Amino acid sequence: MKVLVVDDQRLIREGIASLLDIQDGVEVVATAVNGRDAIEKTLALEPDVVLMDVRMPEMDGVEAVALLRQKSPDTKVVMLTTFDDEEYVVQALRAGAAGYLLKDLPSHELAAAVKLAHAGVAQFDPAALARLTTALARPAVPEDLDLTSREIDVLRLVAAGATNREIAGRLYLSVGTVKNHVSRILNRLDLRDRTQAAIYARDHGLL
Repeated sequence: MKVLVVDDQRLIREGIASLLDIQDGVEVVATAVNGRDAIEKTLALEPDVVLMDVRMPEMDGVEAVALLRQKSPDTKVVMLTTFDDEEYVVQALRAGAAGYLLKDLPSHELAAAVKLAHAGVAQFDPAALARLTTALARPAVPEDLDLTSREIDVLRLVAAGATNREIAGRLYLSVGTVKNHVSRILNRLDLRDRTQAAIYARDHGLL
């Protein structure tokens, strides 16, 4: 089974490649430094599985997955990242990823996950699966709502009466980041304050 490892950090990229290359039945045919590089090497080398980081310069992993599904539909792409953020998990799966794993996996478990992905069995880290389950359990968001999924999370918590500090704790964000999200939400939706935001969320079925 041929594998391509994609990560913008050289030490991590080469470390993962070395760990996989000694596993039975796995051959790392190349490494790539970003999504654009991954697409070029996938088309040239035709790996069975691509292990793709999420956040990379030039072209991130989510965009690369979507393009690879068009250009090389038989190649399975599994996200391998340090980020278990719900937005990344949902975006990657919508783009066509065959799984979402975190980099703290032992090497033998990573090799087993790669083999299962090649066999058509989607692989998810438990934390990523929990994020996905949370996302699926939420009410549908109106299509015309011009907010990111993270901003919608913040809006829901604002509407529930949570303070910025409480929101930061729930979403693993800094208080400053939460303040920025709240400001953008109010500006985008042309709302005056948090009370109007709560009313808006209720009226649009976000609670």
